[in-house]
Amino acid sequence: MSVATASPSDARPRAPAARALAPLAIFILLALLPLAATLGLPAHWLTLVTRAMIFAIAALSLDLVLGVGGLISFGHAAFIGIGAYGAGILITEGQTELLVALPVILVVCAAFATVTGYVSLRTRGVAFIMITLAFGQMAFYFAQALSAYGGDDGLTLYEKSTLLGHDVFANRTGFYYIALGTLAACYWLARRLVASRFGRVLRAARENAVRVTVTGYDVDRVRLGAYVISGMMAGLSGFLLANQTDFVSPAYMSWPRSGELIFMVVLGGVGSLHGAILGALAFLVTEDVLSGLTQNWKAIFGPLIVLFVLFTHGGIAGLANKLRGRRDG
Repeated sequence: MSVATASPSDARPRAPAARALAPLAIFILLALLPLAATLGLPAHWLTLVTRAMIFAIAALSLDLVLGVGGLISFGHAAFIGIGAYGAGILITEGQTELLVALPVILVVCAAFATVTGYVSLRTRGVAFIMITLAFGQMAFYFAQALSAYGGDDGLTLYEKSTLLGHDVFANRTGFYYIALGTLAACYWLARRLVASRFGRVLRAARENAVRVTVTGYDVDRVRLGAYVISGMMAGLSGFLLANQTDFVSPAYMSWPRSGELIFMVVLGGVGSLHGAILGALAFLVTEDVLSGLTQNWKAIFGPLIVLFVLFTHGGIAGLANKLRGRRDG
Protein backbone atom coordinates (compact mmCIF):
# COMPACT_ATOMS: atom_id res chain seq x y z
CA MET A 1 0.00 0.00 0.00
CA SER A 2 1.45 3.32 -1.03
CA VAL A 3 1.43 6.33 1.24
CA ALA A 4 0.95 9.78 -0.30
CA THR A 5 3.49 12.34 0.83
CA ALA A 6 3.44 16.08 0.40
CA SER A 7 6.26 17.47 -1.69
CA PRO A 8 7.87 20.90 -1.11
CA SER A 9 6.10 22.17 -4.22
CA ASP A 10 2.74 21.38 -2.58
CA ALA A 11 3.51 23.90 0.18
CA ARG A 12 4.64 26.71 -2.10
CA PRO A 13 1.20 28.00 -3.18
CA ARG A 14 0.20 28.36 0.46
CA ALA A 15 3.01 30.82 1.27
CA PRO A 16 1.72 33.77 -0.81
CA ALA A 17 -1.79 33.12 0.53
CA ALA A 18 -0.47 33.15 4.10
CA ARG A 19 1.34 36.42 3.46
CA ALA A 20 -1.83 37.90 2.00
CA LEU A 21 -3.69 37.04 5.20
CA ALA A 22 -1.33 39.13 7.35
CA PRO A 23 -2.66 42.56 6.22
CA LEU A 24 -6.23 41.27 6.52
CA ALA A 25 -5.56 40.13 10.09
CA ILE A 26 -4.09 43.55 10.93
CA PHE A 27 -7.17 45.41 9.69
CA ILE A 28 -9.58 43.00 11.40
CA LEU A 29 -7.79 43.44 14.74
CA LEU A 30 -7.79 47.22 14.32
CA ALA A 31 -11.50 47.17 13.48
CA LEU A 32 -12.22 45.22 16.68
CA LEU A 33 -10.19 47.50 18.98
CA PRO A 34 -13.10 49.89 19.80
CA LEU A 35 -15.04 46.84 21.01
CA ALA A 36 -12.14 45.99 23.33
CA ALA A 37 -12.24 49.58 24.59
CA THR A 38 -15.87 49.09 25.66
CA LEU A 39 -14.85 45.93 27.52
CA GLY A 40 -12.26 47.61 29.72
CA LEU A 41 -9.31 48.67 27.56
CA PRO A 42 -8.12 52.13 28.74
CA ALA A 43 -9.95 54.84 26.77
CA HIS A 44 -6.75 56.67 25.79
CA TRP A 45 -5.68 53.65 23.71
CA LEU A 46 -8.34 54.49 21.14
CA THR A 47 -6.79 57.94 20.70
CA LEU A 48 -3.28 56.47 20.67
CA VAL A 49 -4.05 53.89 17.99
CA THR A 50 -5.89 56.52 15.93
CA ARG A 51 -2.71 58.60 15.99
CA ALA A 52 -0.66 55.51 15.15
CA MET A 53 -2.85 54.77 12.13
CA ILE A 54 -2.47 58.35 10.93
CA PHE A 55 1.31 57.99 11.08
CA ALA A 56 0.97 54.56 9.48
CA ILE A 57 -0.44 56.30 6.40
CA ALA A 58 2.69 58.50 6.28
CA ALA A 59 4.97 55.50 6.87
CA LEU A 60 3.16 53.57 4.13
CA SER A 61 3.66 56.48 1.74
CA LEU A 62 7.39 56.53 2.55
CA ASP A 63 7.67 52.76 2.08
CA LEU A 64 6.31 53.20 -1.43
CA VAL A 65 9.37 55.21 -2.46
CA LEU A 66 11.89 53.75 0.00
CA GLY A 67 11.03 50.07 0.08
CA VAL A 68 9.72 49.69 -3.47
CA GLY A 69 11.66 52.42 -5.26
CA GLY A 70 14.86 52.44 -3.20
CA LEU A 71 14.69 56.22 -2.65
CA ILE A 72 15.60 57.31 0.90
CA SER A 73 13.68 60.51 1.45
CA PHE A 74 14.84 62.34 4.59
CA GLY A 75 12.36 65.18 4.21
CA HIS A 76 9.11 63.25 3.98
CA ALA A 77 7.67 64.89 7.09
CA ALA A 78 7.37 68.09 5.05
CA PHE A 79 4.29 66.59 3.38
CA ILE A 80 2.74 65.85 6.77
CA GLY A 81 3.32 69.48 7.71
CA ILE A 82 1.84 70.77 4.45
CA GLY A 83 -1.28 68.67 5.01
CA ALA A 84 -1.58 69.79 8.62
CA TYR A 85 -0.98 73.48 7.88
CA GLY A 86 -3.33 73.32 4.90
CA ALA A 87 -6.11 72.11 7.18
CA GLY A 88 -5.16 74.56 9.93
CA ILE A 89 -4.98 77.65 7.72
CA LEU A 90 -8.25 76.86 5.92
CA ILE A 91 -10.06 76.22 9.20
CA THR A 92 -8.66 79.47 10.66
CA GLU A 93 -9.91 81.35 7.60
CA GLY A 94 -13.39 79.84 8.02
CA GLN A 95 -13.21 77.09 5.40
CA THR A 96 -13.99 73.88 7.26
CA GLU A 97 -15.60 71.89 4.44
CA LEU A 98 -13.59 68.70 3.89
CA LEU A 99 -14.63 68.42 0.22
CA VAL A 100 -12.99 71.80 -0.40
CA ALA A 101 -9.99 71.60 1.93
CA LEU A 102 -8.79 68.11 1.09
CA PRO A 103 -8.50 68.59 -2.70
CA VAL A 104 -6.63 71.87 -2.13
CA ILE A 105 -4.21 70.15 0.26
CA LEU A 106 -3.61 67.24 -2.12
CA VAL A 107 -2.95 69.61 -5.04
CA VAL A 108 -0.46 71.64 -2.96
CA CYS A 109 1.30 68.45 -1.84
CA ALA A 110 1.42 67.21 -5.43
CA ALA A 111 2.87 70.53 -6.62
CA PHE A 112 5.51 70.56 -3.87
CA ALA A 113 6.40 66.92 -4.59
CA THR A 114 6.63 67.57 -8.32
CA VAL A 115 9.01 70.51 -7.96
CA THR A 116 11.18 69.05 -5.20
CA GLY A 117 11.09 65.56 -6.68
CA TYR A 118 12.14 66.79 -10.11
CA VAL A 119 15.20 68.44 -8.59
CA SER A 120 15.98 65.67 -6.09
CA LEU A 121 15.78 62.88 -8.66
CA ARG A 122 18.61 64.49 -10.62
CA THR A 123 20.79 63.08 -7.83
CA ARG A 124 21.41 59.61 -6.38
CA GLY A 125 22.47 58.00 -3.11
CA VAL A 126 23.64 60.28 -0.32
CA ALA A 127 23.07 63.37 -2.46
CA PHE A 128 19.38 62.44 -2.81
CA ILE A 129 19.09 61.99 0.96
CA MET A 130 20.68 65.37 1.63
CA ILE A 131 18.67 67.31 -0.93
CA THR A 132 15.36 65.90 0.34
CA LEU A 133 16.50 66.85 3.85
CA ALA A 134 17.25 70.38 2.60
CA PHE A 135 13.78 70.73 1.03
CA GLY A 136 12.19 69.43 4.22
CA GLN A 137 14.05 71.99 6.29
CA MET A 138 13.03 74.74 3.88
CA ALA A 139 9.39 73.82 4.51
CA PHE A 140 10.07 73.72 8.27
CA TYR A 141 11.59 77.23 8.33
CA PHE A 142 8.82 78.55 6.08
CA ALA A 143 6.24 77.30 8.61
CA GLN A 144 8.18 78.98 11.43
CA ALA A 145 8.00 82.25 9.50
CA LEU A 146 4.18 82.16 9.25
CA SER A 147 3.65 84.63 12.08
CA ALA A 148 0.02 85.15 11.06
CA TYR A 149 -0.59 81.47 11.82
CA GLY A 150 1.33 81.04 15.04
CA GLY A 151 4.90 80.97 13.73
CA ASP A 152 7.20 78.91 15.92
CA ASP A 153 4.49 78.58 18.62
CA GLY A 154 2.18 76.67 16.32
CA LEU A 155 -1.49 77.18 15.52
CA THR A 156 -4.37 76.12 17.80
CA LEU A 157 -7.53 75.05 15.99
CA TYR A 158 -10.90 75.78 17.58
CA GLU A 159 -12.90 73.87 14.97
CA LYS A 160 -12.51 70.67 12.98
CA SER A 161 -13.11 69.99 9.33
CA THR A 162 -16.69 69.10 8.44
CA LEU A 163 -18.34 66.98 5.75
CA LEU A 164 -21.37 68.68 4.19
CA GLY A 165 -21.91 70.53 7.44
CA HIS A 166 -21.58 67.45 9.64
CA ASP A 167 -18.86 67.36 12.31
CA VAL A 168 -17.61 63.87 11.38
CA PHE A 169 -14.39 64.20 13.38
CA ALA A 170 -16.04 65.13 16.69
CA ASN A 171 -16.76 61.58 17.86
CA ARG A 172 -13.65 59.69 18.98
CA THR A 173 -14.85 56.29 17.78
CA GLY A 174 -16.07 57.78 14.51
CA PHE A 175 -12.68 59.43 13.98
CA TYR A 176 -11.02 56.07 14.70
CA TYR A 177 -12.94 54.36 11.92
CA ILE A 178 -12.32 57.25 9.51
CA ALA A 179 -8.58 56.86 10.13
CA LEU A 180 -8.86 53.08 9.72
CA GLY A 181 -10.83 53.40 6.48
CA THR A 182 -8.35 55.92 5.11
CA LEU A 183 -5.43 53.67 6.02
CA ALA A 184 -7.11 50.68 4.36
CA ALA A 185 -7.77 52.72 1.19
CA CYS A 186 -4.15 53.93 1.07
CA TYR A 187 -2.88 50.38 1.58
CA TRP A 188 -5.14 49.09 -1.20
CA LEU A 189 -3.90 51.84 -3.53
CA ALA A 190 -0.25 51.11 -2.68
CA ARG A 191 -0.74 47.38 -3.28
CA ARG A 192 -2.39 48.03 -6.64
CA LEU A 193 0.43 50.35 -7.66
CA VAL A 194 3.11 47.84 -6.66
CA ALA A 195 1.36 45.01 -8.53
CA SER A 196 0.90 47.11 -11.69
CA ARG A 197 3.37 47.64 -14.52
CA PHE A 198 4.21 50.97 -12.89
CA GLY A 199 5.23 49.17 -9.70
CA ARG A 200 7.22 46.51 -11.55
CA VAL A 201 9.20 49.19 -13.36
CA LEU A 202 9.78 51.02 -10.06
CA ARG A 203 11.11 47.85 -8.41
CA ALA A 204 13.27 46.96 -11.41
CA ALA A 205 14.73 50.49 -11.45
CA ARG A 206 15.76 50.03 -7.83
CA GLU A 207 17.85 47.03 -8.87
CA ASN A 208 19.24 48.31 -12.19
CA ALA A 209 18.02 51.64 -13.54
CA VAL A 210 20.25 51.52 -16.62
CA ARG A 211 18.84 48.20 -17.78
CA VAL A 212 15.26 49.45 -17.31
CA THR A 213 16.07 52.60 -19.30
CA VAL A 214 17.49 50.50 -22.15
CA THR A 215 14.19 48.61 -22.39
CA GLY A 216 12.44 51.90 -23.19
CA TYR A 217 10.99 53.03 -19.84
CA ASP A 218 11.49 56.54 -18.50
CA VAL A 219 12.83 55.71 -15.04
CA ASP A 220 12.89 59.31 -13.80
CA ARG A 221 9.26 59.78 -14.81
CA VAL A 222 8.18 56.62 -12.97
CA ARG A 223 10.15 57.61 -9.87
CA LEU A 224 8.70 61.11 -9.95
CA GLY A 225 5.18 59.68 -10.24
CA ALA A 226 5.79 57.48 -7.20
CA TYR A 227 7.23 60.45 -5.28
CA VAL A 228 4.20 62.61 -6.06
CA ILE A 229 1.72 59.89 -5.04
CA SER A 230 3.72 59.30 -1.87
CA GLY A 231 3.72 63.01 -1.04
CA MET A 232 -0.05 63.30 -1.50
CA MET A 233 -0.60 60.28 0.74
CA ALA A 234 1.60 61.80 3.46
CA GLY A 235 -0.28 65.10 3.10
CA LEU A 236 -3.51 63.21 3.74
CA SER A 237 -2.07 61.94 7.02
CA GLY A 238 -1.18 65.53 7.97
CA PHE A 239 -4.76 66.61 7.33
CA LEU A 240 -6.04 63.90 9.69
CA LEU A 241 -3.36 64.70 12.28
CA ALA A 242 -4.40 68.36 12.43
CA ASN A 243 -8.02 67.37 12.99
CA GLN A 244 -7.11 64.90 15.71
CA THR A 245 -4.78 67.14 17.73
CA ASP A 246 -6.56 70.47 17.06
CA PHE A 247 -3.08 71.91 16.77
CA VAL A 248 -0.53 72.49 14.01
CA SER A 249 3.19 72.99 14.61
CA PRO A 250 6.33 73.40 12.48
CA ALA A 251 7.66 70.39 14.42
CA TYR A 252 5.40 68.20 12.26
CA MET A 253 7.79 68.73 9.34
CA SER A 254 11.14 68.75 11.17
CA TRP A 255 13.94 66.37 10.23
CA PRO A 256 13.58 64.28 13.44
CA ARG A 257 9.99 63.52 12.36
CA SER A 258 11.28 62.37 8.97
CA GLY A 259 13.78 60.19 10.79
CA GLU A 260 10.97 58.68 12.86
CA LEU A 261 9.09 57.77 9.68
CA ILE A 262 12.18 55.96 8.37
CA PHE A 263 12.47 54.15 11.72
CA MET A 264 8.83 53.05 11.42
CA VAL A 265 9.40 51.64 7.93
CA VAL A 266 12.61 49.83 8.92
CA LEU A 267 11.07 48.57 12.17
CA GLY A 268 8.09 47.11 10.32
CA GLY A 269 10.05 45.72 7.37
CA VAL A 270 11.19 47.71 4.36
CA GLY A 271 9.20 47.03 1.20
CA SER A 272 6.46 44.92 2.77
CA LEU A 273 3.86 47.77 2.88
CA HIS A 274 1.87 46.18 5.72
CA GLY A 275 5.17 46.21 7.63
CA ALA A 276 5.01 50.02 7.56
CA ILE A 277 1.66 49.81 9.36
CA LEU A 278 3.07 47.40 11.94
CA GLY A 279 6.13 49.60 12.38
CA ALA A 280 4.08 52.73 13.03
CA LEU A 281 1.83 50.92 15.51
CA ALA A 282 4.80 49.35 17.32
CA PHE A 283 6.76 52.62 17.38
CA LEU A 284 4.01 54.79 18.86
CA VAL A 285 2.64 52.19 21.27
CA THR A 286 6.13 51.42 22.62
CA GLU A 287 6.86 55.14 22.89
CA ASP A 288 3.66 55.66 24.90
CA VAL A 289 4.31 52.72 27.25
CA LEU A 290 7.94 53.65 27.96
CA SER A 291 7.15 57.35 28.45
CA GLY A 292 4.67 56.32 31.13
CA LEU A 293 7.37 54.38 32.97
CA THR A 294 10.24 56.87 33.08
CA GLN A 295 11.19 60.37 32.00
CA ASN A 296 14.33 58.97 30.40
CA TRP A 297 12.39 56.66 28.12
CA LYS A 298 14.31 57.76 25.01
CA ALA A 299 17.49 56.25 26.46
CA ILE A 300 15.70 52.90 26.48
CA PHE A 301 13.66 53.32 23.30
CA GLY A 302 16.58 54.08 20.97
CA PRO A 303 18.73 51.02 21.82
CA LEU A 304 15.63 48.78 21.72
CA ILE A 305 14.86 49.81 18.14
CA VAL A 306 18.50 49.42 17.06
CA LEU A 307 18.79 45.96 18.61
CA PHE A 308 15.50 44.81 17.12
CA VAL A 309 16.41 45.95 13.61
CA LEU A 310 19.90 44.42 13.86
CA PHE A 311 18.73 40.99 14.98
CA THR A 312 15.51 40.54 13.01
CA HIS A 313 16.78 41.35 9.47
CA GLY A 314 13.45 42.25 7.93
CA GLY A 315 11.62 44.01 10.74
CA ILE A 316 8.38 42.81 12.30
CA ALA A 317 7.00 41.54 8.98
CA GLY A 318 10.20 39.61 8.28
CA LEU A 319 10.19 38.10 11.77
CA ALA A 320 6.56 37.01 11.35
CA ASN A 321 7.41 35.35 8.01
CA LYS A 322 10.31 33.46 9.60
CA LEU A 323 8.17 32.24 12.47
CA ARG A 324 5.45 31.15 10.06
CA GLY A 325 8.02 29.36 7.90
CA ARG A 326 9.37 27.42 10.90
CA ARG A 327 5.85 26.46 11.93
CA ASP A 328 4.93 25.27 8.43
CA GLY A 329 8.24 23.43 8.17
